[in-house]
Amino acid sequence: MNTPQQLAAETQPVNNGKRTCTTVLLVVAILIAAIAYGLYYFLVARFHEETDDAYVNGNVVQITPQVTGTVIAVNADDTQTVKAGDAIVALDPADARVALQQSEANLGQTVRQVRGLFANDDQYLAQVAVRQSDLSRAQDDLRRRLTVAGTGAVSQEDISHARDAVKSAVAALDAARQQLAANRALTANTTIAGHPDVQSAAAKVRDAYLANARNTLPAPVTGYIAQRSVQVGQRVSPGNPLMGIVPLNGVWVDANFKEVQLKHIRIGQAVELTADAYGSSVAFHGKVVGFSAGTGSAFSLLPAQNATGNWIKIVQRLPVRIEIDSQELEKHPLRIGLSMQADVSIKDDSGTELGNAQNTVYQTNVFEKYGDQADAEIARIIAENAGTDSAAQKVGAHAATTGGRVGSQAGAQTDSKLM
Repeated sequence: MNTPQQLAAETQPVNNGKRTCTTVLLVVAILIAAIAYGLYYFLVARFHEETDDAYVNGNVVQITPQVTGTVIAVNADDTQTVKAGDAIVALDPADARVALQQSEANLGQTVRQVRGLFANDDQYLAQVAVRQSDLSRAQDDLRRRLTVAGTGAVSQEDISHARDAVKSAVAALDAARQQLAANRALTANTTIAGHPDVQSAAAKVRDAYLANARNTLPAPVTGYIAQRSVQVGQRVSPGNPLMGIVPLNGVWVDANFKEVQLKHIRIGQAVELTADAYGSSVAFHGKVVGFSAGTGSAFSLLPAQNATGNWIKIVQRLPVRIEIDSQELEKHPLRIGLSMQADVSIKDDSGTELGNAQNTVYQTNVFEKYGDQADAEIARIIAENAGTDSAAQKVGAHAATTGGRVGSQAGAQTDSKLM
């Protein structure tokens, strides 16, 4: 019969063999895992930089009034979409409309006054011709009297009166010429529409028209309404934010990478992104388009002042801007502030860390029609008050030629015949 010592001696080699086998299998598994991880790192992982500190960002277009007024209508609310040019806020236009009517009336009156100046050119031109005729008649009378003066048929008093008549005619002609020159100074080289007085009045109409048109606030871009704070009846002033419009078709991702991750990240590298809102089943694709000029702490409201001596080593993060494919955004819209996971492929690091200087242009043309409408209104007022007489438009050029010629001829004749 076997004793307990004999049984323990017989089972010990069996237990040692099982332990050795388990150890060997564990070591082999660890080696296989290490080799697999090494292969994965050298073939895949070392060419990727990942972060979950990434968020969707985009433009928030603020709607602010350009004139002071009372809100009488709000045509959009949070979460609603608007198209560029849609009237989303209306202000009371009563005061602006009165100012516009006054400026339009002033423009019409100015046009009629300038039209009178052009008509006076013809009147003064006719007066010069009349005075020229009077001078010629007086000179002829004096010449006839001087011819028969030796015969005694004409007295010396009559001859003296004839000389005085010539001098009076010369003075009248000179006065008419000065009146014509003074009026021509107000109308020369211009037309009714181009006259400085008309242009000044037109500028006031344009200003009043724009002030009236700005009582309606259009949407500068197409997007979603956010941060609406305006209410009907509220008194607003220029610069007060009323609401924002977010164009979600142009959002991007700001991925905050640690300093040690930036070594091989370059502009143009491909990026794969996933959103917490859609899960890992929906992947977005984009590319690196730029780096922030500083870390988040550098641009914070109270930046760290390590130079004071209270220095703490903290790993900083730098925002990297990632552009997202527009077609993927259209299929799966993203909202500003959503969390993202970004995976940058750094296998090709031949790009640059600082991009070339580019001018990114954000613009809208919804306000251009205001100027065009104002110009059309000004042209209508000028046309209505300038009349259909084409001579009024052409008299400036006529006075510059005929008037100048008559005046110069009169002066020459006066100088030659007076003595």
